Amino acid sequence: MKVMALTKRILQQIARDRRTMALLIAAPILVLTMLHLVFNGEDYVPKIGLVDLPRSIESQIDDTGAEIHVYSHEEDAMKEISSGELDGYITFVHHSPGITLEGSDPSVNSAAIKWIRSAFEPLQESNPKQEIEISYVHGSSDMGSFDYFGPVLLGFFIFFFVFLIAGVSFIRERTTGTLEKLLSTPIRKWEIIMGYVLGFGLITMIQSTIIAWYSIYVLGMLMEGSFWHVLLITLFLALTALTLGILISSFANNELQMIQFIPVIVVPQIFFSGLFNLETISDWLSWIGPYTPLYYAADALRDVMVRGEGFPAIYLDLLLLLGFSALFLLLNLLVLRKYREI
Repeated sequence: MKVMALTKRILQQIARDRRTMALLIAAPILVLTMLHLVFNGEDYVPKIGLVDLPRSIESQIDDTGAEIHVYSHEEDAMKEISSGELDGYITFVHHSPGITLEGSDPSVNSAAIKWIRSAFEPLQESNPKQEIEISYVHGSSDMGSFDYFGPVLLGFFIFFFVFLIAGVSFIRERTTGTLEKLLSTPIRKWEIIMGYVLGFGLITMIQSTIIAWYSIYVLGMLMEGSFWHVLLITLFLALTALTLGILISSFANNELQMIQFIPVIVVPQIFFSGLFNLETISDWLSWIGPYTPLYYAADALRDVMVRGEGFPAIYLDLLLLLGFSALFLLLNLLVLRKYREI
């Protein structure tokens, strides 16, 4: 009887917590739906440029399964690769085909090479000794999946743990009565928020630095650019996660509810961060990516770590991360004013 009574009490407690009940059902459905849409997406269509090919050869190429662009000069095709509009281009040197690939994504490289070999198969049948030379703007043929996914995973884990630690710590400040005491003093609300952000921020700076250093110099993650640029990106990302974690914690009554927000707030971001190619995801879902902080952090980390770019290539991503942080700070002030009794 005592066991049944305890079981009944627990069930009643969970049933009264509508937020927990909703998250228990909605969160798994949301994640499973995203997984379904991602893994059942369309095959990637490579974007290939043809640079000044002889008309006799161009007419024999089967362009089915690729997005073809024709250029008169190799410099124009290289600019399109730099802007992300092309995955690679084909040229003929001394009657032999040569492929130049952007190279930073192994899956895109495989799709491009597969199509090119298929398209040139009729030509190779007439000239079996003809070999296709492949060069890479970034990376190489030895580049593995971890080298490409590494920057995304680095950004995700920094974001995840900072978000979790900030949220749980802020809830503890509320449940122990510390925040309530602060609100009863003359201290202004923005001073409270900034104090928490700076306090937690110093810890997250140390955490982000150690994680980035370990990933690059111990695990051997590909690093073509400057470590200081990587550190700058991770610090901006940690600041965004910190302010978001504090904001979300205002809507949770305890640590358990804070953790329950992870499948709704954090996990979906990894689907739009570049871990999966957004061009293969349904159009009505892929638009979410640019509205998530991890999307810009992953893009900046790849630019530095895989492509070897500098500050001019990442400053816009940094500004957008800073914009997210400013927005979350503003919302924190509004929430703190609304829930003054916290």
